[in-house]
Amino acid sequence: MSSSADTPLFETRRARATTAYRALATSMFVGICLIWTYRATHMPEGWIRWAWLGMMASELWFGMYWVFTQASRWSPVYRQAFKDRLSLRYGEDELPPVDIYVCTADPAIEPPVMVINTVLSVMCYDYPTRKLSVYLSDDGGSDITYYAMLEASEFARSWIPYCKKYGVEPRSPAAFFRLSSSSSGAVPNDLNGGELLAVKELYEAMKSRIEAAHHLGRVPEEVLRSKHKEFSAWDSFVSRHDHGTILQILIDNTNPKALDIDGNVLPTLVYLAREKRPQHFHNFKAGAMNVLLRVSSGIGNAPIILNVDCDMYSNNSGTLREALCFFLDEENGRRIAYVQCPQVYENVTRNEIYASSLKAILHVEFPGMDGLGGVLYIGSGCFHRRDVLCGKRFTEEDRFAWQNDGRPTRNSIIDLDELKKLADCQSERNTQWGKEMGLIYGCPVEDVITGLSIKCKGWKSLYYNPEKWAFIGLAPITLLQTLVQHKRWSEGDFQIFLSKYCPVWYGAGKIRPGLIMGYLVYLLWAPNCLATIFYAVIPSLFILNGQSLFPEVSSLWFIPYTYVAAAKYGYSLVEHLQSDGTVLSWWNEQRIWLYKRTTSYLFATIDSILMVLGFSETAFVVSPKVADPNVSKRYEKDIMEFGAMSPMFTILTTIALINAICFIWAAIKASTIGVLSPSVAQVILSGVLVLINLPIYQGIIRKDEGKMPSSTTASSLIWAVTICVGFALLS
Repeated sequence: MSSSADTPLFETRRARATTAYRALATSMFVGICLIWTYRATHMPEGWIRWAWLGMMASELWFGMYWVFTQASRWSPVYRQAFKDRLSLRYGEDELPPVDIYVCTADPAIEPPVMVINTVLSVMCYDYPTRKLSVYLSDDGGSDITYYAMLEASEFARSWIPYCKKYGVEPRSPAAFFRLSSSSSGAVPNDLNGGELLAVKELYEAMKSRIEAAHHLGRVPEEVLRSKHKEFSAWDSFVSRHDHGTILQILIDNTNPKALDIDGNVLPTLVYLAREKRPQHFHNFKAGAMNVLLRVSSGIGNAPIILNVDCDMYSNNSGTLREALCFFLDEENGRRIAYVQCPQVYENVTRNEIYASSLKAILHVEFPGMDGLGGVLYIGSGCFHRRDVLCGKRFTEEDRFAWQNDGRPTRNSIIDLDELKKLADCQSERNTQWGKEMGLIYGCPVEDVITGLSIKCKGWKSLYYNPEKWAFIGLAPITLLQTLVQHKRWSEGDFQIFLSKYCPVWYGAGKIRPGLIMGYLVYLLWAPNCLATIFYAVIPSLFILNGQSLFPEVSSLWFIPYTYVAAAKYGYSLVEHLQSDGTVLSWWNEQRIWLYKRTTSYLFATIDSILMVLGFSETAFVVSPKVADPNVSKRYEKDIMEFGAMSPMFTILTTIALINAICFIWAAIKASTIGVLSPSVAQVILSGVLVLINLPIYQGIIRKDEGKMPSSTTASSLIWAVTICVGFALLS
């Protein structure tokens, strides 16, 4: 160990200009209180009172929810790792082993070629290869995915030494070759002439074989004949939901023959399809992760674990060393349970029609939660301490000692039959797996609830957003995919709020109150639907009967409404632009927030309540990673994709048409009799909603395959006209 032992391996920097923001937030809170006061002191008589009370409840909710969001903006922190100091402090032989988990579930929507690109990217980390073990959990139990892994294990013999020889970045072959063929200049040139061409030809040949097998739906006969023993596990395969455990070690780096073409040791590579039976609930990704924890304990048994989704390839070969800087720092590393990196997407357009980057969350709220004691665990791109993930509680005497820590020494001979038992359906019976050990079961967002449980055991987590992105994945490219994804997220979060794990009581006295507020921002996503739908519909409908739900422009009470709206959205725009967004991408983000709140969150709220009452069960939907070329072209042009039947689209279109009808009514009334409305605010709100919904109006009149389905348009129009006419007549 060098003399640099007293220098920190990472640095924490507090955000600047927090005083100015706190002053702004304080003034906004005063404005919110004045809005609440106006609602309470100006209660009208008659039947309009129900609408007034609804507006009061909505504004109370929005105000309280806004207060929760301030916790993560009060004192954000930013982390910087010093991997050069790590190299000075620890030799290559002293670094801890690392197990890397890659999870896939369905080859139909997660193509094997994409999966192996992620696997190859993490096999190529700038790290001692004999200390790396990579595991693929295939919950689809696909022989084609296994065949792709066999091909990847062979290609790795050429790809890993090529990457290290030329400092290739990124180390996903698909991403690298895509960049190397562009004019961006982001990839260093192969100065040795034919090596780039040779390795690219190897990759393209491998890719063609895998895609051919995927297209045919079967492994080539010549492969089955030559490797029958390896594929014999599929002889008794019934279906992806009914099969025994399949465990194969494709590369065992304790074997002297596990070498690349330059004679260097390769990382261990393992394929695992856990046992599945129809009569046993498999607990989705949480179950797969817990099986990986058990099985890997008999192979690599590394003290550090990285888990990534199959579509999140490693973009930076140095990330692993950077993450270790946090765990191995003698002064500040002992309490760190996990280090979470952001999920970044390579297929987002500049103006982000579906707001997939979640800029405010990743660039503002997560650093703020980090400053309060720990960011959420978001399921991918996360480095864990194995002992913590397996249920260990923090004690003041705890130290991260990975050398001579009592872990069993890796044997060169591994008993696969014994390890398979750890992946059987019966392996968790009468144990604490899914409760106190591993990822927690019973929630669609197993990552969030597990991270919360870890913090309540005394641990902290860090958020690390390096300048060079650590992982890059694929974002949804249709509106329905986006809404369904957020329905799952918000439903899972709300289920946590309704469960014994609600941080209000589960975290009381264990984590800081500010962190509890930070969690509530996400756990209460779903119930935002009620106030949002009310605000998006009722004020516009009251335009039809000429009744006001807001103070007049000439009233002093109009000032707090104007100030709060201008300050909130003005600062939101500033945050977005500082996060490398554009004005148009910010506007798209406001639109998607409205769409999610009126559809995804609504269905999430309903399903969560039904689950609590025992009328439904937890579901897990895997987002598709393949797209129709025409859909991709429209996405690249920032054209919103509808094209499918969904009750979510019916709700969106109905709300859009209601606002269009009411706004047109106000415009006609103003042009014919010179009266705008008793409340200018209502007309402005309706007009803003019309502008936000322009893509829906365009979707109604478009002629391409991505247009709004005609049946959705017809039913929504009937609903909108019926609601508007019925409201006008009743009032």
